[in-house]
Amino acid sequence: MMNRRQMLGTALAVGTTVVAGAARAQAWKSKYPELVLAVVPAENASGVTERYAPFVEYLSKELGTKVTLRVANDYAAVIEGQRNGSIHLAGYGPASYSRAVVTGVKVEPFCTTKNNDGTVGYYSVFYVRADSPYKTIEDLKGKNLGLVDPNSTSGNNVPRFVLNKLKIAPEQFFAHVTYTGSHENAVIALQQKTVDIAANWWNAEDDSNLTRMVAKGLAKKEDFRIISKSELIPNSPYAYLADMPADLKAAIWKAFQEAPTRNKAAFDRLSDGKDREFIPADAKYYEGVVELIKFIDSLRKQKS
Repeated sequence: MMNRRQMLGTALAVGTTVVAGAARAQAWKSKYPELVLAVVPAENASGVTERYAPFVEYLSKELGTKVTLRVANDYAAVIEGQRNGSIHLAGYGPASYSRAVVTGVKVEPFCTTKNNDGTVGYYSVFYVRADSPYKTIEDLKGKNLGLVDPNSTSGNNVPRFVLNKLKIAPEQFFAHVTYTGSHENAVIALQQKTVDIAANWWNAEDDSNLTRMVAKGLAKKEDFRIISKSELIPNSPYAYLADMPADLKAAIWKAFQEAPTRNKAAFDRLSDGKDREFIPADAKYYEGVVELIKFIDSLRKQKS
């Protein structure tokens, strides 16, 4: 058994550790009185704001510092914001994260999401209008292709990879290739017949950009038909700046990890209840996508 002096020494050591931990927390809070979270625009700005507002409020409460949501105009704005340090936390797509890495941005992915069915991935699909005659991508030679953003995984990079496997060079095969700016805009362009085929993300029959648009009254599911679906793509990462303090990184991951139980409503709002939890993810998990981005870059060099 410990004597009284030993017990006192242990208590003092524990107290010192607690105080030191609190001091470190206060140190990062003084350096980061505000944390900025930005998300790539998978949907239009109002949709991003509505989806993320409860979660940002939750993060502010859990971290004890102000967290601000920045709605980016395009995928590149998120990458550049992390490059210049004005965005501390980012919700990327796999390709936009990989583009950040390839171009030297010092970021670390720390988590991704697990779908309710236990999978950790999603797909890139090509939609056509249900009333169109097209059965395969090859049927659309000379028609108009709608992509999302140059840094979108399911809206540009994977589609280009799929087309390359079919020996299709998009700019030569299609009459026009248009970047619509968001996944919602790609569907709207197809709906309005601005394009004849459009790339988009898809998890399951009841979980896709299209089903979210249906829920918002922006589209009818029966108006569209999938003619191509990719291999499974790793789910999107959240990444923080690599040079942030370890204590702050740990606090951020803890808040994300506990979100499904501490604020289920805010967590569910992020995916309309289609995700089960946040799970750890690191740079190794996205190495395949980084290689995909390098491959897409090599295709561009061949054209130039």
